[in-house]
Amino acid sequence: MSNHKIEVLDSNTIDKIAAGEVVERPASVVKELLENAIDAGATAVTIEIKDGGINFIRVTDNGEGIDKSQVPTAFLRHATSKIKSIEDLFTIKSLGFRGEALSSIAAVGQVELITKTKSALTGVRYVIEGTRERIFEDIGAPEGTTFVIRNLFFNTPARRKFLRTPTTEGSYITELIEKMALSHPNTAIKYINSGKTKLQTSGNGQVKDIIYQIYGRDVTESLLLAKCKEEHMMLDGFIGTPELARSNRNFELYFVNGRYIKSDLITRALEEAYKPYMMQHKYPFVVLYFRIDPDLIDVNVHPNKLEIKFLESEKIYHFILKCIHEGLHRQEMIPTDVKSDKAKRETPVCYDKCSPEPFEKIRIEQENSVKNELREPTGYVTETVDMRDVMNSPILKKVLMAPEEPSVSPEDYSHNIIKANEQVIIEKASQLELFDQPFLSKEAAHEHRILGQIFDTYWLVSFSDKLFIIDQHAAHEKVLYEKLVNRLREKECISQALSPPLIVSVSRHEEELIQMYLNQFTEIGFEIEHFGGNEYSIRAIPADLYGMNEKELFREILDSLSEDMPKGEPDAVLHKLASMACKGAVKGNHAMSQEEAAALIEELLALDNPYHCPHGRPTIIAFTKYEIEKKFKRIV
Repeated sequence: MSNHKIEVLDSNTIDKIAAGEVVERPASVVKELLENAIDAGATAVTIEIKDGGINFIRVTDNGEGIDKSQVPTAFLRHATSKIKSIEDLFTIKSLGFRGEALSSIAAVGQVELITKTKSALTGVRYVIEGTRERIFEDIGAPEGTTFVIRNLFFNTPARRKFLRTPTTEGSYITELIEKMALSHPNTAIKYINSGKTKLQTSGNGQVKDIIYQIYGRDVTESLLLAKCKEEHMMLDGFIGTPELARSNRNFELYFVNGRYIKSDLITRALEEAYKPYMMQHKYPFVVLYFRIDPDLIDVNVHPNKLEIKFLESEKIYHFILKCIHEGLHRQEMIPTDVKSDKAKRETPVCYDKCSPEPFEKIRIEQENSVKNELREPTGYVTETVDMRDVMNSPILKKVLMAPEEPSVSPEDYSHNIIKANEQVIIEKASQLELFDQPFLSKEAAHEHRILGQIFDTYWLVSFSDKLFIIDQHAAHEKVLYEKLVNRLREKECISQALSPPLIVSVSRHEEELIQMYLNQFTEIGFEIEHFGGNEYSIRAIPADLYGMNEKELFREILDSLSEDMPKGEPDAVLHKLASMACKGAVKGNHAMSQEEAAALIEELLALDNPYHCPHGRPTIIAFTKYEIEKKFKRIV
């Protein structure tokens, strides 16, 4: 046995180790304090940082405050008002619940707290540094809570030196606050970085306003509504059109019961739903809100509460697939070169709701000037005023009065015209206006005018005031894919016997996949038998795949099933087969007759999703008359 003596660590060391699990960087502090403010019922929160939050963080809210008798207790480890027992973890609805946030922050920072409850006559000022209480006194203060954190990791220099530059640390905080603003649109959030206001939301519940502020006009105009509801779960929010595809998953934003999370299950479902619309290695833009019965999820699986577990994962997976599929099918999605001139709009930003400003103990002599300023209809309060007067003024009380929390249902956003005094004016996106007469509809087919073929690859078709260009290979590929999918699904496929049979050597993982999907392979025309050892014999294949290097094709199917399909997905083999079989589509640089092109277009418009080939490339693009006339300088 080792000669090292086993000893119990002292409380100071224990606190710093625990703090290391919760407080990784300044963004961790902002996250915990912002979540606490929202859990405290705040309708408005102001966050201010300097030096990337390393030397200064201030979070002010108009929530319910902390009772004086409970202030010291709030800084003890595992002290929380949000749960009482282990059973509460399985029905948790608050953002924070571990009771480690304040104790961890106090262990590695200089913390000042100013708080007042509604019923208290005075507020409380509490200063604690590295778990040591410095000041505990009564003070005049507005209702709510202000936290000031200075010199993060002042007592753990080894950790402080591993922080990034102030600019980088500030960017982490900015990203966090943007996600928090999206997850709680009913809370007015003001974010100040080094004296400059970076984000200010009105708290009016309009998610699209916040998306506009963060991501701009182009993204906002390319969003589609998504809304579904089933027993124990609901999804609503916005999904981006395929033209918003990104090269990473950073824009896949989804929130479960008000909490931003990351989930392999949700990510797989989203990307599978988008797969027919996007090219490989492209990812969608989504902002989605899930409401799921707390009994069906476990949020206590990650130190930062970023991951959760689902009780009925397969049910949730198919629910997401269905909802995204329906959202993408509601609108014709033919990419256009530019928006029309209607897209040129002024979008003034107005605020009629103030975030709470930081409490200031000094400058009491400015009392008279503050009262005069409050009579001006500016709607703003500066930081140089005495907040005791400001917070007690009838004007600001009215401004900060918590309204009945509106629903975050995206149905409220359908008309997208918001009064100027609410916040942002955003008219309907021009993409929604372009296709009042859908190009790919039976009613419009007789108005199509085929102009000819260019480069032996693309067909030009005029319709209404637009010019459409159709990629004959992508279109034919899509038509073949849908035909084969339908034949396979309806079990109308014909098997083609192989003589001699194909002998395929597989790995243990591939063997598991064959056994898992054997029924699906058999139903669509394969005959597969175990040949001994790690080898399998393929005696027959679907006739549509005959002559296409069957062994290589079979391995491609196994590879695809291994990579990106949830285990046991019934249609997995079917879609992979159809995607492989569409390799027989007519290629580019092939001259087609006008009759053949007309027949192809007719078959294309009959499909549910004619806009993209099975690999996600667009089959059709469009140029508006406006853009063409602009190119010829008819419009300046």
